Amino acid sequence: MQKISIDIQKTGGFISLDEVKKQAGNVLACQQKLHDKSGAGNDFLGWMELPEAITSEELKTIKATADRLSEQSDVVVVTGIGGSYLGARAVIDALSNSFDFLMADRKRPVVLYAGQNIGEDYSHELLELLKDKSFSVVVISKSGTTTEPAIAFRLLKELLEKKHGANEVKNRIVAITDESKGALRTLADREGYQTYVIPDDVGGRFSVLTPVGLLPIAVAGFDIEKLVEGARDMVKATAPDVSFEDNPAAVYAAARNLLYQSGKKTEILVNYHPKLHFLAEWWKQLYGESEGKENKGIFPAAVDFTTDLHSMGQWIQEGERTIFETVISVENSNHTVKVPSDKDDLDSLNYIAGKRVDEVNKMAELGTLVAHVDGGVPNIRISVPQLNEYFLGQLIFFFEKACGISGYVLGVNPFDQPGVEAYKKNMFALLGKPGFEKETEEIRKKL
Repeated sequence: MQKISIDIQKTGGFISLDEVKKQAGNVLACQQKLHDKSGAGNDFLGWMELPEAITSEELKTIKATADRLSEQSDVVVVTGIGGSYLGARAVIDALSNSFDFLMADRKRPVVLYAGQNIGEDYSHELLELLKDKSFSVVVISKSGTTTEPAIAFRLLKELLEKKHGANEVKNRIVAITDESKGALRTLADREGYQTYVIPDDVGGRFSVLTPVGLLPIAVAGFDIEKLVEGARDMVKATAPDVSFEDNPAAVYAAARNLLYQSGKKTEILVNYHPKLHFLAEWWKQLYGESEGKENKGIFPAAVDFTTDLHSMGQWIQEGERTIFETVISVENSNHTVKVPSDKDDLDSLNYIAGKRVDEVNKMAELGTLVAHVDGGVPNIRISVPQLNEYFLGQLIFFFEKACGISGYVLGVNPFDQPGVEAYKKNMFALLGKPGFEKETEEIRKKL
């Protein structure tokens, strides 16, 4: 099995590699808590079984729904926030042609997103675009009452009803929600929407391999069977019977926690492939929401290189030495483009004429690694053989498994997010939501 791999050699000048190995017992014990469900948050461990539990028949059903939506739509709007859209967008952006939204001969609908913000101009511009398009909606919310997607869904549903009438609308909305309760489940049952279930034991940020992620990814035309296959193989690569040294999730969890203990409080996820921007956004939620508790936790940040070397590069090279980098390195590009020769050579680039653009990119990657390590920034390197569904499936489960282990090593519950509710209560109070009258009075005194 070809798989992603991890290299922590460039952390050796900052933490002892022998000390990483000495963490094996504790790290594997934390991993075992995931497998025997003995740790905090054990009622949200359904993601552990997802790759092996999903059946071929379930995948076929999801693909059939995706094909139906594709046939009737120029645009499919995925409506959700946080884990309800980030995983799908990470995979779709990673696999899509960067300019396919401009291509007249595209075979699948454009996938757009709503409910991930409360931008009025964004909402207006989306609705204006959709007025002249045939579109469908995949609305994703366990409760149906989360403010951002609930507002967006009201707007989209109203536009669909104006364009197509109430009877046709039910064929253009798919709801992914709770199995039996909540506002969206009630509405879907009443209106006759096709539905998929968000499992009770899977939190949003771990839901990529449920219909939450799989349906939008299939709508975009990508192979969800290969995605799941990759995740299944990573399940095996991180199983309890795999040694610490051969388990990439265990090694990653051990190294990043040792770096944190040594004073490296911020982890910067680095990519050298522009298609991985939203994978980093998904990763930021996964680790930030899982570990940022009890006044501790590594702060997750991300940069796109080489682009951000021309903006953030100075700070990373010479700023405060409280950071480390985890680099996602894609070993093989999917296309070949070579640097041409120029007879005048005014830009002095003829010395790389004939080289592939990816070779130049790789040398930038290696040169940056050496510079940053020399500048006091430890580097962890995650190698991905190629950017496709199979290896993205591996990468997703690798990060999820490492996150669960790492949270337990840190001593927090990686599967709750109590702090997320604070801003919501304040927002509800300021908007005058019924039942929040006391909070409204209290918060206005603080403003």
